[in-house]
Amino acid sequence: MSFLNVNQVSTAAGLPSFTTSNNAINFNGNIIGASSSATMKNRIINGDMRIDQRNNGSAVGTSVNGYSVDRWQIQQSTTGKLNGGQNYNSVTTPSGFTNYLGVQSQSAYSISSTDYYTINQRIEGYNIADLGWGTSSAKTVTISFWVYSSLTGTFGGVLQNYGYSWNYPFTYTINSSNTWQYITVTITPPTSGSWQTGNSQGVNVIFGLGVGSTYSGTPGIWTSSNVLSATGATSVVAVNNATFYITGVQFEVGSVATSFDYRDYGRELQLCQRYYYLMQSGVGRWNSTNASACVISAKFDVQMRTTPTTSGMNIGYGYVENFAGSNPTISSIGGYGGVGVSGMGWVVLNLTGGSGSTIAGYVCEFYVLNNTYGLAWTAEL
Repeated sequence: MSFLNVNQVSTAAGLPSFTTSNNAINFNGNIIGASSSATMKNRIINGDMRIDQRNNGSAVGTSVNGYSVDRWQIQQSTTGKLNGGQNYNSVTTPSGFTNYLGVQSQSAYSISSTDYYTINQRIEGYNIADLGWGTSSAKTVTISFWVYSSLTGTFGGVLQNYGYSWNYPFTYTINSSNTWQYITVTITPPTSGSWQTGNSQGVNVIFGLGVGSTYSGTPGIWTSSNVLSATGATSVVAVNNATFYITGVQFEVGSVATSFDYRDYGRELQLCQRYYYLMQSGVGRWNSTNASACVISAKFDVQMRTTPTTSGMNIGYGYVENFAGSNPTISSIGGYGGVGVSGMGWVVLNLTGGSGSTIAGYVCEFYVLNNTYGLAWTAEL
């Protein structure tokens, strides 16, 4: 009796074919295992910088100290040193990509010991729970990405746990300026430390753009010190108009980088919406007789990470059923409540410019002017 070896390809007519690669099984062309996007090979969300709900491709401005493209933060200890956003400065992308996150320094700034300028993404604990970090069975991971800078030299980054009590500084080298370069960094896994495996921060992936000595550490070792980059790394903010662009960021299990995990746009958008949801229309009822407030039902298409908070982003116009007066402009958020992770609840929209009477209880709705506007709900890490 003979047995089929899954490392061989069956050539018998009508029989399925099997191959193995990178600890995965190829069954009739369908990858099962570590290489399958169905298993979320890449733990980074929006690693190719396609999704930009907040800014719709616009630059985020020198005052930014928060999110740019979805899931990615630009952090500045002193605002005004960096400008940036999706496809900033419009350089040609590397083959296979159409978007990147870019920043540019606004002066030749000499950083102090406690300064920090970074790009980072916090990965949710649920999405790294299988790594077993903090135990003897911790798994090795590899980070890969495309990077382009006007500067050359040694650059730094860090992997960081929740609470900043376990950190791994790493370095990589940019050899040629103004050229896309593919980088891979393999990380020795931590067998100690506390790592969240629920809906809080599992690991923070940080790229340093200029970090002072207080927050810099020796690369290649895990440390309990709170650090944000590697000692001696190149500072982008130290050079006037210096640029740094990044895309194709992947965080995967194993010691070898594999091809970028392209997920379809709809799925990638939904992964982003777990943390930031832009509601661009809604229906509810008027609760006054002078078109001053509208109670809108809140319902999201995805389950958010935790109970979200909301803010308005030039959210457009209201409409009143059977209302002969002018359509009011939505001016502010009047409050919200009952909104859980499933997105069921309500939000009050305050309005100006409406006229008419006896509209209490009538149907109302809001709508936006273009894709950059809406009610922004956030449950970021």
